[in-house]
Amino acid sequence: MNIVVNDLLVHYELSGKGKVVLLLHGWGDTAAGLSDLQIALSRKYQVLSLDLPGFGRSQPPPAVWDLDNYAGFVANVLAKLGLKQLFAVVGHSNGGALAIRAIATGSLQPKKLILVAASGIRTGASLKRLILKVIAKTGNIATLWMPERYRRGLRQSLYGAAGSDMLIVPQLQETFKKTVRQDVQSDAAKLALPTLLIFAEDDQAVPLSDGQKYHQLIAGSQLEVISNAGHFVHLDQSEKVTKLIEGFLK
Repeated sequence: MNIVVNDLLVHYELSGKGKVVLLLHGWGDTAAGLSDLQIALSRKYQVLSLDLPGFGRSQPPPAVWDLDNYAGFVANVLAKLGLKQLFAVVGHSNGGALAIRAIATGSLQPKKLILVAASGIRTGASLKRLILKVIAKTGNIATLWMPERYRRGLRQSLYGAAGSDMLIVPQLQETFKKTVRQDVQSDAAKLALPTLLIFAEDDQAVPLSDGQKYHQLIAGSQLEVISNAGHFVHLDQSEKVTKLIEGFLK
C-alpha cells in the first residue's frame, strides 16, 4: 500500500487487528526485512511497517535528514493513517536509534519499546571507523550492514534496475553521515517505559557492549542476549526473537 505524507510517496504494510505495533527497519533495509516478524505479530496486533524515505518503494527525502526528521515523518504517517494509540515500537539497528530519539522527544508515545540490535551509541573509535568505511564505500552505503547472503536481492528490491545504490539518491550519503553522528545515549536515559533489548553475541556492526550500555541507561529494561546470531538477529534466530517479543508484549 502507498500513501503520500509530507509530499513523499511512502510504501507501507498494515496487517492484523488490535493494539498498534510499529516496526522500524534499519539503514538500507526495508519493511520486507521485518516481514516474518510482522506476519507473526499480526495474529494478535495491528502491525504497521513502512519503507522509510529513501529505501524500498518510498521516495527519498528532499534534503539531508537526521533522526529528528525521520521521527517527525513517522509520526505524520501514523496520524494520516489514523493510528492514534500506539502500543509498541520495534526498532532494528538504526530503526532502534530512531525509536529512542522519537520517544525521548515525544514524536512517538508508545506503551512499550523493543530494541533489536539497536545502534545509536556513537562514541569512540567505532564511530571513526564507521565514517571512514562510509567514505570508502559510498557506492555501497545502502547495503552496508546487510549479511552477504542478503545484499544482492535487497539491492534489487531497493532500487530495481535504476542503477547504483547511492547514485540514485545521492543525498542519502550525507543523511547517513549526519545520522550516524547522532548519539542517543542521553535520550535513552530519559526513557521511562517498559523496554526489551535484544542483542546478538556475534554482531559485528553493533556490539553486545552497546546493548549492555543501553541496559544501564534505560531504567528497568530487560536485556536478552542471543547466541549464534549476527546483526540481523531477527533473521538468524527468527523463532527465538519472535517468542521473546510476543512474550514481552503480553
